[in-house]
Amino acid sequence: MFNPEYVGFLAAFFTTSAFLPQAYKIWKSKVSEGLSLAMYVVMAAGVLCWLLFGILIKSPSVIFANIISLTIVLFIIFFILKFK
Repeated sequence: MFNPEYVGFLAAFFTTSAFLPQAYKIWKSKVSEGLSLAMYVVMAAGVLCWLLFGILIKSPSVIFANIISLTIVLFIIFFILKFK
């Protein structure tokens, strides 16, 4: 039988990987000009809420995706602050 978590993991892969080019660019170039700190702080808050939701409903795909996403978003926030 098909497990809906497979769709969740596929969605997790795409949405989480969307942050990687920005994280790589800021890390490689050491430039954060043009990035919105407020946007990434709000995004981190939203991702944290999704993580808590995933824990509450015991969804491995939601938990996994949002742990990875939160890590990447916090990485971007750190570098935005460091390179300002």
